[in-house]
Amino acid sequence: MASQEMRLERDSMGELEVPVNAYYGGNARRAELNFPISNLRLGRSFIKAIGQIKQSAAVVNLDLDALDEEIANAIIASAQRVIDGDFDDQFVVDIFQTGSGTSTNMNANEVISNVAIESLGGELGSRTPVHPNDHVNKGQSSNDVFPSTIHLAAAGAIKDNLLPALKELEDSLRAKSEEFWDVVKTGRTHLQDATPIRLGQEFLGYAGQLEFAGKRAEKALAELSVLALGGTAVGTGIGMHPEFASRVIDRLRELTGLDLSETTNHFQAQSTLDAAVSASGELKSIAVGLLKIANDVRWLGSGPRAGIGEIALPEVQPGSSIMPGKVNPVIAESVAMVSAQVIGNDATIAIAGQSGNFELNVMMPVAAHNLLESIDLLAAASENFARQCINGLVATKKGPEMVMQGLAICTALAPIIGYDEAARLAHVASESGETIKEVALRETDLSDAELDKVLEPLSMTEPKA
Repeated sequence: MASQEMRLERDSMGELEVPVNAYYGGNARRAELNFPISNLRLGRSFIKAIGQIKQSAAVVNLDLDALDEEIANAIIASAQRVIDGDFDDQFVVDIFQTGSGTSTNMNANEVISNVAIESLGGELGSRTPVHPNDHVNKGQSSNDVFPSTIHLAAAGAIKDNLLPALKELEDSLRAKSEEFWDVVKTGRTHLQDATPIRLGQEFLGYAGQLEFAGKRAEKALAELSVLALGGTAVGTGIGMHPEFASRVIDRLRELTGLDLSETTNHFQAQSTLDAAVSASGELKSIAVGLLKIANDVRWLGSGPRAGIGEIALPEVQPGSSIMPGKVNPVIAESVAMVSAQVIGNDATIAIAGQSGNFELNVMMPVAAHNLLESIDLLAAASENFARQCINGLVATKKGPEMVMQGLAICTALAPIIGYDEAARLAHVASESGETIKEVALRETDLSDAELDKVLEPLSMTEPKA
């Protein structure tokens, strides 16, 4: 039975059984058996990026006469199938593996090698005529390929997914700011009533957060666009043609449209995860901003009768299994949970970043997984927040109706009657339940018309002489 389902392969450590139809080989199989830790695997964006690196390497090695034309072309075609996602299920190595990511690099080498072998009429696992190390990995090391793949995958995901999603959410918030511009409500500081503010001004603040979120994502993109490729084992470039790395990166730039460059210091580029740590910090800042907006939206829509209730959120699903008619702010809640996950991912990446010894970082796979997950989650949550929640928000009458009930509008009286007297009026109004205007009519010399002018809410939403 075993001989029918498994094939026997030999590598530098000896013989090993591999599933007969697997495109991965002995190295990936050993890692699959050695690390039965989780069901977490490096995903689509990473596999696509490593396929792009392997394909570009084969193109350059062919140009440099370092590979036979038939072998190089087979690798190029096989790598394209990996880029297209035809063999994602063949990437079987857990993210909790060797800290350099060697097992995943070899997983890619073996898949591409075996697909090429099959295309040339060879036998899976034979390592001939296309060898995973000698041909697919030529001019490379796991130690420069893996960090380069992290950067390439993350930069691509930021450019193609995160930046457009942040811009969509920013545009949605700006549109709501314009729609709500004439809605005047009570501002809040310390969760207490403050001077009036336009609802549109609140949403302008949220739009500003997204504008700066985009700038932070662009900063992360710039750092991640610098690749470690060319350092091979320890940064010296041993075993590599002097023109290999620059030519591969040139091709990757054309292939992806990213502004990629080769690091000017290979020794720092593959012995650290500093750029990934920095990028993750920017992502954490974006997450914190989204969490603030999501929580404000939840509070502003709370109620609808016993809460603040100044906006009405789209009703997207029933909110309770026991309370009929209850609707909850579920989209905002999902954004909050995504934010929490990204903040946690950043902590892991920070620990991973300090886990380098001498010439190599040894927590690269978990950093790769968390960085790419954070980008994907932020992109999906931002897009969904815009479409499922922000675009459907409606201002209620409750905010404007409560403005004159606020005590902080006495701030407008302070320049006329003095801070202490205005504070006294606020205290009286608080105790009696009256409005500031009602108390001021009784206890100051100001007329009804004068008070209407001074306490006009709209005039309090902008500076005036």
